[in-house]
Amino acid sequence: MSAVMQRSEPEAQGVESEAILAFLDAVEAEHLNLHSLMLVRHGHVIAEGWWRPYAPECRRYLYSLSKSFTSTAVGFAVAEGLLRVDDRVVSFFPEDLPPVVSDNLAAMRVVHLLTMSTGHTMDTLMALLNPDAENWVRAILALPVELPPGTHFLYNSGASYLLSAIVQKVSGQTVLDYLTPRLFEPLGIVGATWDVCPRGINTGGWGLSLKTEDIARFGPLYAQKGVWNGQRLLPPEWVQAATSAQVRNDGPGRENEPVDWRQGYGYQFWRCQHGAYRADGAFGQFCVVMPAQDAVIVITSETGNMQRVLDLVWEHLLPAMKLAPLPPRPATQERLRERLSSLALPLPPAQPLPPRARDLSGRRFRVEPNDLAVRSVAFSFEDDSCVFRLWDGRTEHRIVCGNGAWVRNEAILPIMRPSLMHLISSTRREALVQVAAHSTWQDAQTLVMTWRYLETPHADTVTCRFVGDVVEMEVASSMADPNNPLLAGLRASLTGTLELEG
Repeated sequence: MSAVMQRSEPEAQGVESEAILAFLDAVEAEHLNLHSLMLVRHGHVIAEGWWRPYAPECRRYLYSLSKSFTSTAVGFAVAEGLLRVDDRVVSFFPEDLPPVVSDNLAAMRVVHLLTMSTGHTMDTLMALLNPDAENWVRAILALPVELPPGTHFLYNSGASYLLSAIVQKVSGQTVLDYLTPRLFEPLGIVGATWDVCPRGINTGGWGLSLKTEDIARFGPLYAQKGVWNGQRLLPPEWVQAATSAQVRNDGPGRENEPVDWRQGYGYQFWRCQHGAYRADGAFGQFCVVMPAQDAVIVITSETGNMQRVLDLVWEHLLPAMKLAPLPPRPATQERLRERLSSLALPLPPAQPLPPRARDLSGRRFRVEPNDLAVRSVAFSFEDDSCVFRLWDGRTEHRIVCGNGAWVRNEAILPIMRPSLMHLISSTRREALVQVAAHSTWQDAQTLVMTWRYLETPHADTVTCRFVGDVVEMEVASSMADPNNPLLAGLRASLTGTLELEG
């Protein structure tokens, strides 16, 4: 079976190229910060593009889009007779139950985990933020279950983790290993990674990393009701149940939620307007499946307005999908190809170095004591680059930043926070990350470095102000949000003093 996805011109699959161009115009005009796009119609890729410095080979940290893969693992396990959706959750973890099992906890079933209707009134993920929570299953089961399961929708990443733990319990394999021969290998997906908890269980609700095209293989499996390239992988009954509205999520307290977050919830899939459904993850990771149109739209991004991205899909792409092939439009198709191949995030042009840069180049600044254990930093300037070096008492770290261009690096620095889940998952904390970096002089004394973590949606902006013999560094994550307690602290300040030469 070929692992290569077929490519086609949009019009050959009944889609107007002009509408795809209009969609690209709209997302860029509204600064929605998309990083990749792939459109699949009738099993053919009709448009694909990556905003540089992102590229097809980048594996993306998918956040909650991972949940739909966990649900798929449950579907395989149900099909193989390893469990039933009506099984009680407590039956899988007798050794991890609290001393007193409440009636609501006893009544919780696998289906309630799948549909985010466990009866909790707070996301159980919060229980895992405690660094002493070695046994995540026990930590979640110890929490009160305030409402009868099945009566209340609450988005709950801890429920997805429990699904992963259940699959591992009944199969003897992690979800990643369990899915490999059943899903990833048939779809031609290679190199998937998934975060684990302290006991080696895949996190389930987040932590899966895949390439954009890998996600574009997953969507058509569901669009075709469990069939991939003529081979049935999932039972059609599971696909139907997983992608149908199993619970309402438009009840009291959700009136202000965006409209596509109030269309119902399935088995770790969101229902959408227009008969569509989706897997999605924080900051705008999307796999939108449109069954009536036999279409899949995959988007990765770092956007603060996920609903607006979907609005533009409904506005531009949905009406462009016709029932029959359209006449070729060679000029428009060529314009679309050129546009997709030239996508890029905004990048300041190359600038001449200010005189101060020549004086400071290669010299070391000793950094005042700080929580990040940074001892010293140095900057080496060339006409086309800046090399930033950092010492933490153990080793030297190095990032090369292009002047007017991106430079790719592989690094991990104490001041980096590549993903939100670094805060609770130990898997990636010490792992090397792919970083695209550039630098620009804001003025004669202020250097701004941008570090984009290519395997996540995120970036850091490092602002360095050189005043006399002192450098003041402000590190701000693109995730930082002063209104969110979890994200408010994603900033750091460092002050260094120039060491004497000789």
